[in-house]
Amino acid sequence: MGDTQAEKDAGAAVPAEALQALRSYFGYDSFRPGQAPLVSAILSGRDALGVMPTGAGKSVCYQVPAFVMGGLTLVVSPLVSLMGDQVRALKAAGARPSYLNSTLTPGQQRTVLRRAAEGWYQIMYVAPERLEDERFLEFARAAASPGGVGIPLVAVDEAHCVSQWGQDFRPSYLGIADFVAKLPHRPVMAAFTATATGRVRDDIEEMLRLRSPEVVVTGFDRPNLYFGVEEVPDARKGERILSFVREHAGESGIVYCATRKATDELAAFLGEGLAADAGGAGAGHVPVVGRYHAGMPLEERRRNRDAFVEDRIDVMVATNAFGMGIDKPNVRYVVHNNAPESIEAYYQEAGRAGRDGDAATCLLLWSGNDFRLRRFLIDRTPADERLAPDQREFGVRNRYRLLDQMQGYCETTGCLRAYILHYFGDDAAGAGRGAGGAGAFGGGGCGRCSNCLTEFAVEDVSGPALSALRFVSETGGRFGKSLVADALHGSASERVRQWRLDEAADYGALADVPVGRIKDVIGQLVGRGYLEQGQGRFPVLSLGPRAAEALDDPAGFSFSLKRRERRAALLRRRATDLLRSEGGSRGTRAERPGDDADLFERLRTLRMDLACERGWAPYMVCSDKTLRDLCRRRPHSTDELLEIQGIGEKKASSFGDALLSAIAAFEAEKG
Repeated sequence: MGDTQAEKDAGAAVPAEALQALRSYFGYDSFRPGQAPLVSAILSGRDALGVMPTGAGKSVCYQVPAFVMGGLTLVVSPLVSLMGDQVRALKAAGARPSYLNSTLTPGQQRTVLRRAAEGWYQIMYVAPERLEDERFLEFARAAASPGGVGIPLVAVDEAHCVSQWGQDFRPSYLGIADFVAKLPHRPVMAAFTATATGRVRDDIEEMLRLRSPEVVVTGFDRPNLYFGVEEVPDARKGERILSFVREHAGESGIVYCATRKATDELAAFLGEGLAADAGGAGAGHVPVVGRYHAGMPLEERRRNRDAFVEDRIDVMVATNAFGMGIDKPNVRYVVHNNAPESIEAYYQEAGRAGRDGDAATCLLLWSGNDFRLRRFLIDRTPADERLAPDQREFGVRNRYRLLDQMQGYCETTGCLRAYILHYFGDDAAGAGRGAGGAGAFGGGGCGRCSNCLTEFAVEDVSGPALSALRFVSETGGRFGKSLVADALHGSASERVRQWRLDEAADYGALADVPVGRIKDVIGQLVGRGYLEQGQGRFPVLSLGPRAAEALDDPAGFSFSLKRRERRAALLRRRATDLLRSEGGSRGTRAERPGDDADLFERLRTLRMDLACERGWAPYMVCSDKTLRDLCRRRPHSTDELLEIQGIGEKKASSFGDALLSAIAAFEAEKG
């Protein structure tokens, strides 16, 4: 049995220079779980692969080595929109970063490369396509040659993009290993991702040609996230989301839509509804709504994105074009207006909530139309001409496989967190938590998802399940779920008569069962292996590997579903709520948690002012977690300020006087 992550962390020999860099640049005295083994491996000259959930600190695993190793570390990232934020945040911490991408003019690009060759920078962010540029290869070869600044490390962010087994395959990632092989001296290679199954991890090692890497998989669980799933008709989704946004006024959130049209319509609907609230008596903070999709002018997209990151827009309604390039830690909720195409896509998008570690909500609204739309979009996606025909065919089949697993997540009545963790092969993440101790999180579930907090009644549907299996068997597996359900219910529609389904033995056998319930039964039969659902825009049903268990022994067949009796309310905790609840937990000013919450709001205003003066996003000054620590510990000197988590030497020098003065003034007022 392998060592636990805690044992690996404890056994990692982290050089003193790495700990000093962590303290100096980021204001932390120790590494988070999983970081120390990766940093130690890289600094010892060994390749590394880190699979760590969003918010776990993957970037520190290559940034700290870059500061210690000297020379120029190259970071390959697909996120052009995020590079600027990453560079600004590192500059705020006192580092010397740069980026090279298409947002720079040719003259600016030449300047960046000249300065890099002269040793101005510690880190350079580049897109994978940049590695195919002969001019950049010439620069990199010169930098890595004797007499050059040196390229000791190439870090690959979002490394799952190299694998066609995942949901976000990028052919340009296939050229990274060839680029590294052309350098005169092979640097250390380090790859990082938040979402990778075992199959994808194997692909990363092979396609990037990692050499005996230190592999760290810290687990995929995000305990601070609440997961909720609701089946809502399309016509009612807007009202549901408007209600949710009203409940979360004053908090930052993202609402994802499947199409540009839906994004525009929902943004307008929310804006109108919230504008009406602004005129009401006693109206408090009215959330500001923005939108983002690839069909908007580039300048408008940039403007809206910046306003969201800087807390001037509260709610961003967006397609997945508002993708991974969001470096904003205080997103308190992510709502999906439609089901995404895969568990990976959902977990990445939902994972943008709560990156600061505070409680956050992930709510998914879905309907059957979502999956019909997704199948239509898969069929309509143009083929990538860079791929061989068999690779293209595999890609389409894989997307249907991923969509089926996403539909299973929406329809399951089991623990949602356990479903996600099982998908990523992390079944042991919550072992022993909850009652019973069976499976992930035990028999009691995680206790923090809508299914675990909803009361269900068990309903025996063995009869309807058998009728559905017999019907599919008799009709030869040529029809989809909706038509099979209609026929079982006894519909006399034209399509039923056209295909002579009214002549089947089980036609009308479930006339007393609502069509929606029949579809639920069929969906669970698919999920449990009794039926299989084909691919394509109109997937048909056929018998699955377990069908014989029921059809050969109908008397012994038992099949049940859970029916919701009462849905639990969504959980949420704001930063001020956390202060009040945690006030006495650390023995720090337990007698005045309310004062701490008041001070938090004052410091948050100061943070906004400091950020605006510099043209930064507020989180670049400090996180909500750092503000809470300031409220609890109330430092009165620079030395005490440096003990606050997230305050390094550069930030203490830049903002220390303002923070200390604000705290002193607040205490003087309170007497």
